[in-house]
Amino acid sequence: MKPVQLKNIELCKLRPFAHHPYKVRDDEEMEALTKSIEENGIMTPLLVRPIDGSPGEYEVISGHRRMHAAEKAGLKTVPAFVAEMDRAESVIKMVDSNLQREHLLPSEKAFAYRLKLEALKQQGQRNDLTSRQVVGKSESANQVSETESGRQVQLYIRLTYLLPELLSRVDEGKIALTPAVYLSYLSKQEQLWLIEAMEANDCTPSVSQTFQLKAESAAGKLTQDSITALMCKEKANQKERLRIPMERIRKYFPASYTNAQMEEEIVKMCEARYRKRTSRER
Repeated sequence: MKPVQLKNIELCKLRPFAHHPYKVRDDEEMEALTKSIEENGIMTPLLVRPIDGSPGEYEVISGHRRMHAAEKAGLKTVPAFVAEMDRAESVIKMVDSNLQREHLLPSEKAFAYRLKLEALKQQGQRNDLTSRQVVGKSESANQVSETESGRQVQLYIRLTYLLPELLSRVDEGKIALTPAVYLSYLSKQEQLWLIEAMEANDCTPSVSQTFQLKAESAAGKLTQDSITALMCKEKANQKERLRIPMERIRKYFPASYTNAQMEEEIVKMCEARYRKRTSRER
């Protein structure tokens, strides 16, 4: 990367990094960041690069959340380091500057890892990751993250082969990483059939079920009917449950009570009421 220059740049001249994987959400953290910028300004300048063919315009490499917060705060300009970088170099810098953030979604990490791995390949690094298979440790994958192994990086990249409807369930914590990886080997049509079966039965597949789906898909035996039949099987952790918002009952129990203790107390009260009612009917 060539020497950088610090400039104040108009927000209207900034463009988001093309296809960047990180979501800019209007949540509590964004509200706190906006308030901080309103009171103190932007303490850490953005990192941008000039856009070829568009004089005076810049692509944001690092600082999308700060840019959005600055817009919410009513700022017209923001401080930014301007650096000359090619596409591969800017991708690596963009990914690395965001991987340290807390609360990254699995989908954000998955697409970020994939982007960086492709950028390393463009820079001439050895790439052992195929488009449809997770292989052993590779030199390139091991260079993607400083905190996770190449194997873990490859598992996350598998998530990019999921349809958005399934990937959103991974982000919401409804599907864990291992079963999600198994599901990533299903074709798009098979994933669509699975989504329909999940919605019809209000359930998610277990690890063993996703392994079975992957195996049947690889053998060419997976059909819409077989997916439906598998998802209709009741699992112990998905039996019908009564859900009560915690805010409706929390105040009636000691602060030290766990969820299990509150559930036990509620069951006891129901049993006592049932005994009282049945005794009157005799």
